[in-house]
Amino acid sequence: MRFYDFLDKAPAIGRLVVIEGVERVFAERAVAAIVERQLAPAERDLNLERIIATELEDFSRVEAAVAALPFLGSTRVVVVRGAHELRADPRRALVAVAQTVPEGNTLVIEDLVSPASKRPEPIGKLVGARAALRIDTTPSADARERFIRELLGELGATMEPAALAALVGSEADLGSVRTDVEKLVLGGKKVTLADVMRESLITEDVRAYQYASAVAAGRVAEALAMAQELFASDPRSAAVPMLAALAQEYGFVWELTRPGGALPPRARWRERDLRAVARRLGERQARLGFERAVRGFEAVVTGRADDPRTVVEMATAAGADAGTR
Repeated sequence: MRFYDFLDKAPAIGRLVVIEGVERVFAERAVAAIVERQLAPAERDLNLERIIATELEDFSRVEAAVAALPFLGSTRVVVVRGAHELRADPRRALVAVAQTVPEGNTLVIEDLVSPASKRPEPIGKLVGARAALRIDTTPSADARERFIRELLGELGATMEPAALAALVGSEADLGSVRTDVEKLVLGGKKVTLADVMRESLITEDVRAYQYASAVAAGRVAEALAMAQELFASDPRSAAVPMLAALAQEYGFVWELTRPGGALPPRARWRERDLRAVARRLGERQARLGFERAVRGFEAVVTGRADDPRTVVEMATAAGADAGTR
């Protein structure tokens, strides 16, 4: 069951719940929702136990905890975090304990591996489909969008459709997305695509950043060769991280052309090289490069661009004589 289906449909919670998938933010929220549903606030101190799997030498503590009778309540909830960090033998031992939970109590196991994983094999699969409620935290694009929209609602902010599409399609985990959105909202309650391009880490693909660095530095032939390699798969999928990286690269350079301009902490290790590019380009060319990359990114993610390859090639070629005008 997907995370948001669990929240929306509120299925019965039995003796065993396995929280799997790869998104820690959803895992934390799933645990909180289970505790809230199973235990009244006054009962939680007495009937809730949280255990870190990797801190145990064996699982006798878990076995005792799940077997204990509720104290002044109707159920006990035992949460075991970090099962995905266990080796094979401890995982099997935990599976054995999971099969001993008495009716009325609930054992929640956080096992953040993909449900399709082969190694390690998910605990939810090992215990059997009928034995556990399995909650998959792996976020789909729809789930990422809902998460961001809910966060914006909490913060009383809005976001341009293209900016939202950029964050939905990014490779960042939702904890990082949440931090980025909170930071962006500090600058204004209407978040634009340009804001996202300047402040957020859209892709983790190092090749996209190598491409962007080559463009901004004027090494266009090298950048075009990198782009062709990235285009070998799907042009649209390749264009998005390249244009995002290019916008961010020009954004950093543009910032350094301004009086008192400073890089964000994650980019300060590159300050020497980026300042050299900033001196070469100047403020106008850095700004134009940033705006061109942002427009290209928007055209690709919104589907307005018929040929993403052409968009990238034009943005790349524009760097050929930048800084010489």
